[in-house]
Amino acid sequence: MNVHALLADAARRRADETAIDHGGRRLTYRAFHAACAAFGDWLAARGCCPGDRVLLFLRNGFEYPVLLLGTMRAGMVAVPVNAKLHPREVAWIAGDSEPRFVFAHAEHVDALAAALPQESTAEVIAIENFALPASAAVPAPPAAARPDDPAWIFYTSGTTGRPKGATLTHRNLVAATVNCLADVFDFRATDRVLHVAPLSHGSGLYLLPALARGGHNIIHDRAGFRPDEVFDTVAAQGVTVIAFVAPTMIVRLLEAAPRDDVGTLRGVIYGGAAIHLENIRAAVARFGPIFHQLYGQGEAPMTISYLPGRDHLGADDETLVSAGYVRAGVEVRIRDEDDRDVPDGEEGEICVRGDVVMAGYWRNPEATGRALAGGWLHTGDIGRFDSGGRLRVLDRRHDTIISGGTNIYPKEIEDVLAAHPAVREVVAFGLPDAEWGESVAVAVVADDPALDEAALLDVCLQHLASFKKPKHVYIVPDLPKNAYGKVLRRELRERFGRQA
Repeated sequence: MNVHALLADAARRRADETAIDHGGRRLTYRAFHAACAAFGDWLAARGCCPGDRVLLFLRNGFEYPVLLLGTMRAGMVAVPVNAKLHPREVAWIAGDSEPRFVFAHAEHVDALAAALPQESTAEVIAIENFALPASAAVPAPPAAARPDDPAWIFYTSGTTGRPKGATLTHRNLVAATVNCLADVFDFRATDRVLHVAPLSHGSGLYLLPALARGGHNIIHDRAGFRPDEVFDTVAAQGVTVIAFVAPTMIVRLLEAAPRDDVGTLRGVIYGGAAIHLENIRAAVARFGPIFHQLYGQGEAPMTISYLPGRDHLGADDETLVSAGYVRAGVEVRIRDEDDRDVPDGEEGEICVRGDVVMAGYWRNPEATGRALAGGWLHTGDIGRFDSGGRLRVLDRRHDTIISGGTNIYPKEIEDVLAAHPAVREVVAFGLPDAEWGESVAVAVVADDPALDEAALLDVCLQHLASFKKPKHVYIVPDLPKNAYGKVLRRELRERFGRQA
């Protein structure tokens, strides 16, 4: 089944309703369906065949959904990449995925073309110079894609090395869409869905269930996340759902001045990283139980576990810090270092199986073998099941601090310090220690210049076991992050490891 069949069905039911809305331009479902078919024909006329790749190095915009869905409709493989990446980083991804076409913004075309490998035959096209092809009177049928044919190559952030391309098949995307509608959020035809996050990642994945239900999708294209602009859009356009936000975006919404004209919102889907307890409590208190959490990763997108909005209201700490319940059609096991199941309640690596799990890493059989050993996706996340049967994600496996033979999870420390009113951002990490192997360090971005090490250590002593107390405290102006907004712990370890 071609994932585009979900759109084709919506086009029959909602032909004259708005599918895509951006900057005063709109496409009805009939027009969107036809535009996707026309783009597929455009690719085929230029020699593209099913299985060929099309790379999208674009910010959110009007053309993006057509290029994304049109590529997959034609049986070709979409390679969306983060618009914040440097052209040299994109050129490496292009060298790995070998696309036939690269669509980019005009300011990047020359640098990207110059950085591509010499053997690359990719044609780089400026989106500003590209007009969507005219639709045929009768749209061509979608490619007869097999369930295990690649549809989307999702490149990981590469925080510990070169990005890897998680190959998502048509089966993966259909399963993720159906599971989303079954568990995470009940998109409706009457919804007006705002996409503020990049369509290359979370919002692009949540575009699929929103389209499948026939919703009205509003594409937000601002370079940065400005909460007042988001609230203005919600009020002006009657937005009912914000398709996907990262926890940092929720914090920004909380920092904005309160307003009483956002009552149309009935759902905000969040994930991509852990959210601190105090922040989600404050968000629910201000906006109500409209927040729906997901836990997933590029290798199993939006599909491992979920915590619905109703479970946020009046919830205890154990519930709010969890990643919720295992999704329909997904199996999760917790395994030790020898890949053996551990008893319920004990900690280990989160391993996942089901139709949502990627086929493997693009042209990387060695990494695929490690990640999918025994037929289970080894997520690299450490977790356990709590007393209510919910999945608790403790930390990334490689971020665990081992001090004196005891595992310490950075998120425990970060949650405690994030509750301090003067702390804007905090990250915990391990540094080499001659006596203990590793010792705990924290880097803190403070809102109050008077915040000092003593005050932070006092908070830790009140809420943490003494062996988890940071030995090193660094108050910094900002935290190093990659283009995806993830903190680069390795840079902190390198920087402060020399000092320690």
